[in-house]
Parts: sequence; C-alpha cells; structure tokens
Amino acid sequence: MIYDIRHRTLYEYGSAVTFSHCALRLLPIDVPGQKVLSSSLRISPEPAHMVERRCFFGNRLSIITVETAHCELAVEAAAAVEVERSSTEDLFQTSAFEEVREEAFGNASLDEDSPAHFLHPSRLVPQFEPIAAYARESFPPGRPILDGARELMRRIKTDFKYDSKATMVSTPVSEAFGKRHGVCQDFAHIMIAGLRGLGLPAAYVSGYIRTIPPPGKLRLEGADATHAWVSLWCGNQRGWAGLDPTNAIPAGNDHVILARGRDYADVSPVAGIILGSGGQEVKVSVDVVPRT
Repeated sequence: MIYDIRHRTLYEYGSAVTFSHCALRLLPIDVPGQKVLSSSLRISPEPAHMVERRCFFGNRLSIITVETAHCELAVEAAAAVEVERSSTEDLFQTSAFEEVREEAFGNASLDEDSPAHFLHPSRLVPQFEPIAAYARESFPPGRPILDGARELMRRIKTDFKYDSKATMVSTPVSEAFGKRHGVCQDFAHIMIAGLRGLGLPAAYVSGYIRTIPPPGKLRLEGADATHAWVSLWCGNQRGWAGLDPTNAIPAGNDHVILARGRDYADVSPVAGIILGSGGQEVKVSVDVVPRT
C-alpha cells in the first residue's frame, strides 16, 4: 500500500510574533515494513535558518528559526510512504514474558533500537502501581508475551472510553487511568506504563492511521488525524511488535509511523518557543490517501 500524506498545522496568534524557534517531527521514517518514497516541508513565513538531523531514536528532526514578524505560522508536511507489513501473527510463537524480561534486562546494546531505553519510567510515563496491577491480570505465569499484550490491548479498548474532551496533552497518565476516559495518547501511555511496570520494554509510536468512510460515503479531506500506539519488544528473536490499544488491533498496513520514543515528549510533532503577547489558536488537518 502506498499512501500520500499531507499534514497541515496553522498557528494563529493574537498579536504579532517577532521570533519563533521550533523543533518539527513531521516527516516519516524508514523502518522495517515502511519505506519513505518522498517527503517535503513547506513553512510560511520562510525560516531564516533550518537544520535537519536525526534524533537519538532515529526520528527526523527539522529545527527552524523564523525571524520575520508574523501573525500566522503555517507548516505543511507532505510525504509518499509505502507500507507492507505481515498481516498474520502466531501469538504463541513468542517467548514467555518472564523470559523476555530477563533478555531485556540482560541486553548489552545501547543503540537506538535497544530495549534498554524503554524499560524504565520516563517523563510522561512514571511508575504507577495501579496500572501495573491492571496489566498484571493479563500476564499469568508462563504466558507468551504477545498473547498477554494482545489481551491487555483489548481490555483497554473495552474498559476505557474514547473522549477527546476528557484529557489534554498535559494530563498525567494516572489521571487518565482513573477517569477511564481519554484519547489515543492516553491509551498508549497507560499500556506502556502497565507493560513497563511488569519489566517489559514498550515504546510510544506516533503516526497516522487510515480512516475508512462508511459504505456509500465519500472520504472527507482532512478527516484523518495523528494517532498513537505502542511498540512492544518481544525478545531477541521476535523483536518489536506494534499494538494499537485505541482500536484493539495490531499495527498493520493502515498505520504509518512518524516517530517513536519513550513517550509523547520524545515525539511531539511541533515543539518550541515564540516571542510575542496574546493567545494563540492551532488548527491541524491530516490527509492519508491510498493510491489507487
């Protein structure tokens, strides 16, 4: 499957901004099962300086500085991405979760893909015993790791309600867990907290998921949105597996990876500082269109 992706972000300011310095993670990455065919960024006003590099986790990072006074900042990312992932997984071919835990803590690698970076609490996913206890119910002794993780994913889908008004980006994972309401970011953080609470390496993945309109209805432009899910390390032989707790499905050919890290703080699409007074309004639209 090849997707044409367009991600538009518009900042509208209450008064003129004289300086803006931002870090953008808006260009997808090459990973197993996903190949970036083309990508570009268009920014208005044009930045005075722009540097592109890779962060520690391999994400594409564009650092821009805008020195022209502006009341709007428009950022548009475009990409063509080919996705081809296996559609079948044997849940019982993975090792028992206790064996994977021992492998993870004994892993000597410190490269970007090492499970060592995803075992411990992080800025937005602190240790929280109630979530660990919730996850532990899906992992009786000897259970294959991917089998238990799939059950945990389905339980989150059943027990939590998607509610875009219930939380904000800054809502602590403990609060979202207590409310049993939230969005994909919350569900990914909750699942990661549960898995790490059992000593299992879990990463946060941001990206896109293709939306399919109801039968007989046209697909709406801008109806797609950024999405978040979990990547679980299943041992040296199996490697990483994507799990989407918002939809209770494995990450498949409808998922496009933008960035991965320990939690949302490592992969936020736009972050930075501005010099100005007054409020701001942000408008985001995303199109993920399969080629026919």
